Amino acid sequence: MAQEFTDSNFKEKVIDSDKLTMVDFWAEWCGPCRAIGPIVEELSKEYEGKVNVGKVDVDRNPELSAQYGITSIPAILFVKGGKVVDKLIGSQPKTNFVKRLQAHM
Repeated sequence: MAQEFTDSNFKEKVIDSDKLTMVDFWAEWCGPCRAIGPIVEELSKEYEGKVNVGKVDVDRNPELSAQYGITSIPAILFVKGGKVVDKLIGSQPKTNFVKRLQAHM
């Protein structure tokens, strides 16, 4: 299951992690966000132990959204070594996520 990242745990779980982390910035009211939700959950199971996969609710975590310049959702950031190494914006097919994960693992 995808982790829940928040303003308070983001540094510990994402920035300080030694693994690649896929972060889905989303909101409950966002249709495209709900459309990719099952893909994010599948990837969290498929890459368990290899990649951290989690979600940030933009309505509940405005500091993170502002810090990373999130202006449209879904926005998926790939973070490694404390830095954003890649990003996808908008609803995407699963293959696009897999390509980015493979490229940065």
